[in-house]
Amino acid sequence: MSGAGEVRVGIIGCGGIAQAKHIPNLKKKEGAVIAALSDVRGKEYLERVCGELGVTGAKLCTDYWELLADPTIEVVHICTPNASHAQLTIEALEAGKHVMCEKPMATDLEEAKAMVEAQRRSGKKLTICANNRFTPAMWYLKGRCARGELGEIYFAKAHCVRRRGVPTWGEFLDREKQGGGPVLDLGTHAVDLALWMMDNYKPKKVTGKTFYKLGAQGSPANPYGDWDPARFTVEDSGFAMIEMENGAVIWLETSWALNTRDERPVSVTLCGTQAGADVTEGLTINTERDGRLVDEKIVLEPRTIPFYEPEQVYGPQLEISQWIDAVREDKDPVVRPEQMYTVQRVIRAVYESSEAGESISI
Repeated sequence: MSGAGEVRVGIIGCGGIAQAKHIPNLKKKEGAVIAALSDVRGKEYLERVCGELGVTGAKLCTDYWELLADPTIEVVHICTPNASHAQLTIEALEAGKHVMCEKPMATDLEEAKAMVEAQRRSGKKLTICANNRFTPAMWYLKGRCARGELGEIYFAKAHCVRRRGVPTWGEFLDREKQGGGPVLDLGTHAVDLALWMMDNYKPKKVTGKTFYKLGAQGSPANPYGDWDPARFTVEDSGFAMIEMENGAVIWLETSWALNTRDERPVSVTLCGTQAGADVTEGLTINTERDGRLVDEKIVLEPRTIPFYEPEQVYGPQLEISQWIDAVREDKDPVVRPEQMYTVQRVIRAVYESSEAGESISI
């Protein structure tokens, strides 16, 4: 460690996600020091980012190799476009850094596998951002699942359905640069939640179908603005049935644009032998008790009393905090790379199944 409990962090890629999540929450974490920033847009851009977000004392690098060569930096956050995740992560691990990489791991399954192998060779820690694990509802629900209160979870739905919610900025619509549309962008989160809650990382078969329908039309009702159909080269929705080795099944539904009123944020519906859970109208556990069907509504907002405001840390702040603690205390992070590699395998199989028109064995 650089100092008593101090963790020095370098960030590669200082665009929207770095500015909205990584920098603000690293600043909130006691003992975390933003030691260096790197971005291809140059020092003037980095100086503006530092000024706007109140970052002081950080080394500003136009070449990320300068950041990786700094022996005082222990941790690197990769916040670049998807296509560069694997290369930068592997290089950072080989440079002796612990790495937090934004999701998805990579646009290519072999690259994702190479990231896991590089982590094992290096002995350093690697985590992939899976921010939906850290929401109050999902964090609480995981605790109930881990204690076995739902019993064996043998059926789950992994949701993220938007009626209109096409991201029109950056490279989201470019298949070559992004690697996929909502199945990759949103399905990664939804599948991760389902596997994590079930504690089951042994998929057997995937039957999937992706659609490019509304993307070809454009939509002035899209909250992020209309898009150019000629630039929309990814799917606009995708669905899949995922069968696990033990016979459990996950139904995946995801879209950026779909004519439906049944919109759902990233979440899961779980069906176990002892109880079920959903977040249709807040988090609810359903079970049977005393000869009656029981719905248990979970109150997630803290109870306040005069002159006391309870402090709760969830979401991106918890995601960053537990990661820094994992490095500081030499323990596994909440999100392990082999788990996210399995998620990547499932997502890839959805695309392969759709293209082949048949189920894909994993």
